[in-house]
Amino acid sequence: MTDSYAVSWSGGKDGCLALYEAQCGGLNISHLVNMVNMDPNRVRLHGKDPKLIQLQSEALGIPLVQIETTWKGYEQDFKSTLLKLKPLGLKGMVFGDIYLQEHLDWVNRVCGEIGIKALEPLWKGDTEHLFDSFVDAGFEASIVSARSELVDREWIGQNLGKPFAEYMRQKGIDFCGEKGEYHTLVKYGPPFRRRLVFEETSVAEQDGYWLLDIRKYRLE
Repeated sequence: MTDSYAVSWSGGKDGCLALYEAQCGGLNISHLVNMVNMDPNRVRLHGKDPKLIQLQSEALGIPLVQIETTWKGYEQDFKSTLLKLKPLGLKGMVFGDIYLQEHLDWVNRVCGEIGIKALEPLWKGDTEHLFDSFVDAGFEASIVSARSELVDREWIGQNLGKPFAEYMRQKGIDFCGEKGEYHTLVKYGPPFRRRLVFEETSVAEQDGYWLLDIRKYRLE
């Protein structure tokens, strides 16, 4: 049985870049694992419709394991999901963390407890360099949410690129938004076989965040 690795997948740029780096390093990526937050009082920051993640999976040609969970049950549901993949040859899990130590500590502990490796291809990378690498590689990702006190409304729904990088530099915003300054949804890039297209969107504000409501979309 060939060793395989899954990717912790929220649909955003960091997890996607980690996937790409892992594939370029020769790893066999067998699954995307997406935990869907079902807590009614928590804002969903990576796109409201879980079907968007399903379309990403289809566009990538990588099977998706999508699990509904709550904040309280997240860790147990996460472990149970990976334990079900172990008999299929799962040896590790790829994450897109960059510098938040508490995230690294959590993934190392959880993966260690179920006997798989935690891989962090982006760890300690310079965030401006990672941002540029993502854009220069040809990825397309839309800004789907942002903290409204940091990011102007006009950027919501826009693609990542040099103009947004310059805006972040002027505003002093972390280039990768590692602390939740903004979130993205990837639509296309080197590993993708098809492109995700947003056909009808609008912008709303909720709990201090701008949110892109993606009402109509398709693969092309």
